[in-house]
Amino acid sequence: MTGHIPRACVMGHPVAHSRSPLLHGHWLKTLEIPGGYDRADVTEADFPGFLRHLRQHGYVGGNVTVPHKQEAFRMVDERDPAAEAIGAVNTVWYEGERLIGGNTDAYGFTAHLDACLPGWDNEVRRAVVLGAGGAARAIVHALLTRGLAVALVNRTLPRARELAEHFAMRPSVHAFDELPHALALAGLLVNATSLGMTGRGSLDVDLTPLPSAAIVYDIVYVPLETAFLKAARERGHRTVDGLGMLLHQAVPGFAHWFGATPSVTPDLRAVVASDIRASDGGAGT
Repeated sequence: MTGHIPRACVMGHPVAHSRSPLLHGHWLKTLEIPGGYDRADVTEADFPGFLRHLRQHGYVGGNVTVPHKQEAFRMVDERDPAAEAIGAVNTVWYEGERLIGGNTDAYGFTAHLDACLPGWDNEVRRAVVLGAGGAARAIVHALLTRGLAVALVNRTLPRARELAEHFAMRPSVHAFDELPHALALAGLLVNATSLGMTGRGSLDVDLTPLPSAAIVYDIVYVPLETAFLKAARERGHRTVDGLGMLLHQAVPGFAHWFGATPSVTPDLRAVVASDIRASDGGAGT
């Protein structure tokens, strides 16, 4: 393997709009590391074979995005604690001959909060999370790990209950008509749905009951400032956008594949933000 230049990839279907090549390419260039990062558009039918032979395809690892995260969870040789807790794998790497699966979404969520608002978890006791999909599961895991009480609010209660039952320290589950009461007790409100994303429906939440000191976090990053975040900012809330979560969740994978831990810098953010503004609104890991 002497002289081998490491390459990683993002595996999904479709992956044309993935910004992972842009951000990992930026780190490879600025850190002057010889390496590469590709898009691998792999159908659901082809994914098991592709992942099983990832090294033969020339890759030292990669990111896994929609619709393959659950299949990757099933297929890897070993999973890290976050992947076990969340039930999905979004990053894979080799340790010897073993393919390891991790989940960096929870890490990215809290790392971005820590960077924007240091010490936030000393003041916030209770969080409200909107949604019950894969992103919500990662965020609930992150918040429970930090010792917060979590209220999960979703339009479909059975789906929220199913998510809650996955955790030993269970979040409370609420229908949308209970949201005003939940907001009144919250120090952090998180939109973990795709509502508000370019091309999706809007997120209609009355923020009036939310305490003025509460933090509002939207994991959507296309557009960079959603109508939800804009409304929160105009009410005087501290706001946290989804782009930082995307950038921070990429750090552990890069470190595994290329042997250096990169930093999330203003320059990196500017590069990716510029691409988002120039694009037609495509999103994805």
